[in-house]
Amino acid sequence: MKAYSGKSVFGGIAIGKIRVYKKEEQQVKRVKITDVDAELSRYEEAKGKAIAQLQGLYDKALKEVGEANAAIFEVHQMMLEDDDYNESVENIVRNQEVNAEYAVAATGDNFSQMFASMDDDYMRERAADIKDISERLLTILNGTASGSVDAEEPAIIVADDLAPSETVQMDKDKVLSFVTVHGSLNSHTAILARTMAIPALVSTEMQLDDTADGKPGIVDGANGVFYVDPDEETLTQMQQKQKEEAEKKELLLALKGKENVTLDGQKVMLYANIGNIKDLATVRQNDAGGIGLFRSEFIYLEKDHYPTEEEQFQIYKQVAETMAGKRVIIRTLDIGADKQCDYFDMEHEENPALGYRAIRICLTRPEVFKTQLRALMRASAFGKIAIMYPMITSISEVRRIKEIVAEVKKELDEQGTPYGEPEQGIMIETPAAVMISDMLAKEVDFFSVGTNDLTQYTLAIDRQNTKLDEFYDAHHPAVLRMIAMVVENAHKAGIWAGICGELGADQTLTREFLSMGVDELSVSPGSILPIRKIVLETNVEEYRAGKEC
Repeated sequence: MKAYSGKSVFGGIAIGKIRVYKKEEQQVKRVKITDVDAELSRYEEAKGKAIAQLQGLYDKALKEVGEANAAIFEVHQMMLEDDDYNESVENIVRNQEVNAEYAVAATGDNFSQMFASMDDDYMRERAADIKDISERLLTILNGTASGSVDAEEPAIIVADDLAPSETVQMDKDKVLSFVTVHGSLNSHTAILARTMAIPALVSTEMQLDDTADGKPGIVDGANGVFYVDPDEETLTQMQQKQKEEAEKKELLLALKGKENVTLDGQKVMLYANIGNIKDLATVRQNDAGGIGLFRSEFIYLEKDHYPTEEEQFQIYKQVAETMAGKRVIIRTLDIGADKQCDYFDMEHEENPALGYRAIRICLTRPEVFKTQLRALMRASAFGKIAIMYPMITSISEVRRIKEIVAEVKKELDEQGTPYGEPEQGIMIETPAAVMISDMLAKEVDFFSVGTNDLTQYTLAIDRQNTKLDEFYDAHHPAVLRMIAMVVENAHKAGIWAGICGELGADQTLTREFLSMGVDELSVSPGSILPIRKIVLETNVEEYRAGKEC
């Protein structure tokens, strides 16, 4: 038996045969040419075929893994149209009078090395995308067949790394787990594994060779271990663990339809966080009571232009109708900091986390803000929509928002356009908002605590900086006291308060939040039933009494 450590992408146990996938290296020769224009025509023809293939992959991915995962193929199509990439290929062909294959290979190497050397994690991930589109072009130019990762029976797929095109072409019913030698937690393989809810490891410390192919294997997703040819003792332990996990899932499914109420009668709303209408099926499957955070900025981030009122209206209307009368809280545009949108043409900032972002953009670009508000108000006629404003730090901001909302209503009235009366709430994610939450509570219908930013600003720690992980304490007493203060001030003013940040899904804090009187927890869809189980098993008064002892 051999055991290898890797970074866990998704928990769970996978047991089955190992299928080692090794991509064949494409041999590229440097060939002198005499007709440059004919060679460039070959390249343009190959590029056209590649774009058509990517469109086919996009359509397939859209049906199987949703819009968010399919979007990578749109990105690849745009990369093939990139002027810098194409000019590099053309210059190499023209100036060196060489074949298109060599020009593509050289450009691919140069560009992927450039991206790999960048500081930004997102940009480093683009190195793999450059390699993928270059490999696609070389396959077409060489007239060779593209590789396949399909297994004859359900298997653990082991590879150096997997390109999006390779994962999408797989038969998903034949994949028990992914294990890759390279790749990151943000790679497409990792994202796909989370979407499919299967165990997966990346950056696994092993040599990729054929010796493991066909052998039995085990992936322990929870502990980040990959076993090759496990011994009987390990196999028995893991089979038992797998059985226990399956039983837990069955028990959780039995909780569907139950009310979220503690043993001593305290109720809490369990809502879901989503970023896309494609997530709605998962919301319904996991029996969420509503949507506590719809991240509307993804509508903007997925486009290369300002989304129109009609485009936004159709999305918000679909969400409202699908949720059939359940509350849908839509957060207004929240870009800036780590979420940049090129067509907003924002200047570089030394400290974007403390800069021009979220409500600050909306209040200084009222034409963008009003377009979104009009779409939201119109969609509120089709369901129970609530609007939530991020990054609030003052009373004056809230009052200015109210003025703009009143202007939008007046415009809709004058046009005879129907709309509802959505609840108006704010996110509490700055210490300033916490300290004046008693005053803010008199201005709005609800609070939702954004614990990610609140923790970052309270501890003065950049949550994106991995070097500070040992100092970042989401359970810091200051953060928990701030949440308790917000809830208390909300209740004094007669409004409700929830949590929509990552801390809301922290099951070690569920009883603490119940003790504080938190009215709503908005979490990823998959966390709803496990948290419901804790709620149903908790006696809040006993928990409080135990803390005091």
